[in-house]
Amino acid sequence: MNEPIYFDEQHRQFRDNLRRFVEQEVVPQAAPWEEEGMVPRAVLRKMGELGYLGVRYAEQYGGSNLDTVYSAILAEELGRSTYGGFAVTVMVHTDMASPHLANFGTPEQLARYLPAIMRGEKICAVAVTEPDAGSDVAGIRTRAVRDGDHWVINGSKMFITNGVHGDVYFVAAKTDPTAKGSRGISIFIVEKGTPGLRVGRALKKSGWLCSDTAELVFEDCRIPAANLLGEENKGFYQIMRNFQNERMVLGAQMMGEAARAIELTLAYVRERKAFGATLWDKQAIRQRLAMRAAQVEAARQLVYHAAWLDAKGRECVKEVSMVKALCGELLNDVVYDCQQFHGGAGYMRETPIERMVRDARVQAIGGGATEVMLEEVAKRL
Repeated sequence: MNEPIYFDEQHRQFRDNLRRFVEQEVVPQAAPWEEEGMVPRAVLRKMGELGYLGVRYAEQYGGSNLDTVYSAILAEELGRSTYGGFAVTVMVHTDMASPHLANFGTPEQLARYLPAIMRGEKICAVAVTEPDAGSDVAGIRTRAVRDGDHWVINGSKMFITNGVHGDVYFVAAKTDPTAKGSRGISIFIVEKGTPGLRVGRALKKSGWLCSDTAELVFEDCRIPAANLLGEENKGFYQIMRNFQNERMVLGAQMMGEAARAIELTLAYVRERKAFGATLWDKQAIRQRLAMRAAQVEAARQLVYHAAWLDAKGRECVKEVSMVKALCGELLNDVVYDCQQFHGGAGYMRETPIERMVRDARVQAIGGGATEVMLEEVAKRL
């Protein structure tokens, strides 16, 4: 695929080094992770040592102080691993959870948590979603009540990536029961092992198997008042601010997955023979793959355009919402065709395509369902 026009030599070097890491340290050994339901800490710590967990954070805390385009490169290359669970484990840590701390943490909070997060020593998660509140963040019911020098949290969270094995959770809770809708929500830092916090259950998923996903339960969970993250009752705006980054990197991850699925399928159809010729010799197959390649290339350019807009501080809610809606649907279309062209082999667990089909389905749901994203776009047309 062609490089985005925004790439310079530093971008290429970052991408090439990261791709080597994924090909050498992830792809050959990730199959057992699917059975274990988690990404080993040693791998995450190694990523931290190489600087991949602090791409956009301040140098004073150990980060690289790069911009959004680098986050897109990171997400795309992780997606190319073909292990969506691995990719989302890292992306939740780097681009969906820890930005809440980086954007709104006090100097004391940043010094306490951010260096360890970037080193991969503390894995983090964002706990917003509830059984009755997913894309509708305003519907959360978890409550936090001030009690002297503490807050007491009660409620539950659902579908929390890194919830089982995480160390630090950024938890959304209602702090003003009289406020309507999105008002009166605050974000709190809650550490693993805090009395009153427990993993209700580890959830079994259709895909993303090496990503641990949990239900979290808060029962009179007492945390210091200093663990309030950002302004009291302003949590909804903090969540919305980071949703743009979350959706953009998910789009990049999806395009990495889609591009790799096409590459694997091209290699297969050029070797597989049927009716006296390779599948590549069948016009219907090669033209369908050509069209999918064109669509992925177009979507990928949109991803990097949105990342560039964000890096320049420009308004890009419409573009990011387009990215999330378009890439989620396109990835599912691409892997469906790729599995079809693999024939029976594509339905076997030993092939990457079978795993990628299962992993892809959630991409049109998580981080903002397609229908929600299209409404965001429609508002701005």
